[in-house]
Amino acid sequence: MDISRDRDTFFVGGTWLPASAASNTTEVLEAATGKVLGSAALAGSAEVDAAVSAAREALGGPWGASSGAERAGAMRAMATSLQAGGKEIAALVSRENGMPRRLSLGANGFFPSIALNYYAGLAEHLDDEDLRPGALSHVSVRREPIGVVAAVVPWNYPMGLAAMKIAPALAAGCSVVLKPPPETALDAYAWADAALQAGLPAGVLNVIPGGRDAGAALVAHPGVDKVAFTGSTAAGRAIGEICGRLLRPVTLELGGKSAAIVTDDADLDAFVAALPDICLPNNGQTCHATTRILAPASRYAEIVDAVTDTVRGLQVGDPLEKTTQIGPLVSAAQRSRVLGYIETGKSGGARLTTGGGVPADHSLGWFIEPTVFADVDNAMTIAREEIFGPVLCVLSYADDDEAIAIANDSDYGLGGTVWTADPERGAALASRMRTGSVGINHYALDVVGPFGGVKASGLGRELGPEGLAPYLALKSVYRPPVRADR
Repeated sequence: MDISRDRDTFFVGGTWLPASAASNTTEVLEAATGKVLGSAALAGSAEVDAAVSAAREALGGPWGASSGAERAGAMRAMATSLQAGGKEIAALVSRENGMPRRLSLGANGFFPSIALNYYAGLAEHLDDEDLRPGALSHVSVRREPIGVVAAVVPWNYPMGLAAMKIAPALAAGCSVVLKPPPETALDAYAWADAALQAGLPAGVLNVIPGGRDAGAALVAHPGVDKVAFTGSTAAGRAIGEICGRLLRPVTLELGGKSAAIVTDDADLDAFVAALPDICLPNNGQTCHATTRILAPASRYAEIVDAVTDTVRGLQVGDPLEKTTQIGPLVSAAQRSRVLGYIETGKSGGARLTTGGGVPADHSLGWFIEPTVFADVDNAMTIAREEIFGPVLCVLSYADDDEAIAIANDSDYGLGGTVWTADPERGAALASRMRTGSVGINHYALDVVGPFGGVKASGLGRELGPEGLAPYLALKSVYRPPVRADR
């Protein structure tokens, strides 16, 4: 697999399309150093038109006539290609966005092949006939591809989030236009290389890195049949408005401000051991991270101290080092944004217990000290808005009812966790949290379970069989009912 750091073409119609005169080129910067890592052409309207046209043409070709088993074979071949290059892909993403190596290996290196293989298995059964004898008709329910899919993905888990759209779309028989962001434009070409190596028919998968203008043009393009988007809630609202006006199906996986409820009987050692992966994954640049830690008043000081000591002890450094737990943020702009929230927390009355600035020993790159605020009220800005950086808030509650009230008092509802020694209590609390997913003494997305949010965290679900349904159009074929002889 060619993991190039300079890309001056787009992958459209099964071949490399040179950038048009109207397109731009961006420098991709390394998060740990701020230095130039590579460059990539950014799509303009001409490339968007070409990619959508190629995707539409693919639906009328062999892909449109393929069986589920044939698509499954192509998907498994892509999975083999991506898995072979998984370590290189993961390292490239770590350099692009600062994700620690261990996390990137799973999320960007190997999850794409897992998702492709999982949905390949589901594709093999899509051609099964669903017959439903009724009183007025003998109904055959057909599941057909919804058409051309616009997959718009963010920079924080670029390969993994693309897989959550590409894999079910291909399984359903759709064609895809993938629009990765400028910050992680380079790794996205691993999808193009895998499509070529697997012999995917021309136009089934197209890769056109671009900025907001390209994304807007793609979402509103008349040749697109469905939009799948992961990103900020603000961008999701704009996309939802466009798709609503066009009556275009859309899946939106958006922001979060998830809560971790630590009960009075919780094993605190187990919670703080899991904290880096649950509360601060990917340097806090994770939509489902449980960045609001809810602690019972009876153990508040103990929990604040334990969280503070744990966060203060996290290893900050080069994301490619095995020992690194907190890497840099993706960009200078993102670091400035997070530092702004930290200042808001300080001025708003919260108590800073650790962190709060730029590490003195990391003058290059976009590092921030992992930060904890105590004495946080749920009405404070740092408890209400998604910070998307290594910043935690510890809030106090009196009893289980108040913990649930605080957890649910949010514009968001994406993730959440409960930490308790009592499994039944944990299940009861989890059932009362208004969120799309919740973990009990644990939290890990799995390809078999639907993932998505409620409220401002989005619309629809990805992963699991439920993640395949949005890419299918249902058609009922009516035939005369079968009548018993009289």
